[in-house]
Amino acid sequence: MIKDTAVLHYSFDETSSEPQSPWKASIVAGMGSAVEYYDFAIYGLLASTLAKVFFPAMNSFEALLSALAVFASAFIMRPLGGIFFGRLGDRRGRSYTLVATVIGIGIVSGIVGILPTYDQAGVLAPVMLVACRMAQGFFAGGEASGAATYISECAPANKRGFFGAFNPAGVAIGIATAAGMAGAVSFMITPQEMVAWGWRIPFLICIPFIGLTLWARMKLEDSPKFKSLVESNEVVKAPVREVFTRYRKSLYLAVSIAFAQNCTAYLGIVYLNLHMTRTLGYETGKVFWLMAASTLAAALAMPLFGQISDRVGRKTLMIIGYASYIVVIPISMYLMSLGSFPLASFAALLAFLPFAIVQAQGYTVYGELFPTRVRYTGMAMSFNVGAIFGGASTPFICTWLVENTGNSMSPAIWTSLAAMISIIALSKMKDVTGQELTN
Repeated sequence: MIKDTAVLHYSFDETSSEPQSPWKASIVAGMGSAVEYYDFAIYGLLASTLAKVFFPAMNSFEALLSALAVFASAFIMRPLGGIFFGRLGDRRGRSYTLVATVIGIGIVSGIVGILPTYDQAGVLAPVMLVACRMAQGFFAGGEASGAATYISECAPANKRGFFGAFNPAGVAIGIATAAGMAGAVSFMITPQEMVAWGWRIPFLICIPFIGLTLWARMKLEDSPKFKSLVESNEVVKAPVREVFTRYRKSLYLAVSIAFAQNCTAYLGIVYLNLHMTRTLGYETGKVFWLMAASTLAAALAMPLFGQISDRVGRKTLMIIGYASYIVVIPISMYLMSLGSFPLASFAALLAFLPFAIVQAQGYTVYGELFPTRVRYTGMAMSFNVGAIFGGASTPFICTWLVENTGNSMSPAIWTSLAAMISIIALSKMKDVTGQELTN
């Protein structure tokens, strides 16, 4: 083991002598993930509008693909952000990075809300949008994985799945809030006003959310697991190198699982919205509210699935979740295509059932694959690499498939392939549900 006797450590609540409450840790950490995914989701939900704002010279299909390509650009920076903040978190502490990432996400989100449009700045406008999205990706690369690391290290072993589910529940609440905000704005103003200035509102609303989260995170102390590393002088000097040299199998397994988790998640978060409005012709405002309700229902179910995983094992439940995707998504997309919005609403709720199962425990599984000394780095690297291949590509690939095959069911093939890859990876993983995390 590589030790660092000169490691810098910082905690925002050094005076506290009480053990960190898992309830406080999970709720406050999950708040930041909610803000992160609010920001990521709002762009995807408004992709059709942003295509008109930043790519007005293109035809509607080319403009939409360009907007989705900008969406994907944020994922390019996520592994770099994961490496940077993972190394920082594994050397200086979890609480330090949890504050740094949420500040960065808030600043960039505010900048997106005041960007000039193509009509105002020409080609400079989409260039600035890409730069902002890449900056968001950099900070986001350390946010959710850092929150998940922190929660897993503060939760008792027999309830790690339950408390770990608060982080993805925060993610889902952020997505639901984004969908609700997009629905509210689109309801209150005309489509023309939405293109002219209304798209800015959801981005700017992120700023007070960031302020509340920052206030809460400033009160956190470091996790007991990390404190024990500091006290025993076992903090690793080069966590990235150690992940690659000693935990390659864990890295490969986590990337494979993260690929499918992101692929199936962004099918629901981003693509289904485009599918129902652009491909199937449902009213935009209604679809926004449907996505908000579906995601919120999934968020409320996640702690229950996390608790179930503490009893039956996360490996078993995750395999069930991914197998459900293979069955449920084709059925849901078929029901959506029948032209009945009530039936499409039922189909959307059905599609978010495997989403709730998989997301509830994915982050906890990543934490269990790596020891404390490299947990943040290992999680951040693997999840964000998986996010590039699964999250960044899925809205683009699904849109391209439907446009070029003429088959509205074709995205189900892509997500089924991703689910199979994860099932294979999970079959090779050792389940450590209920066991203490290793240092």
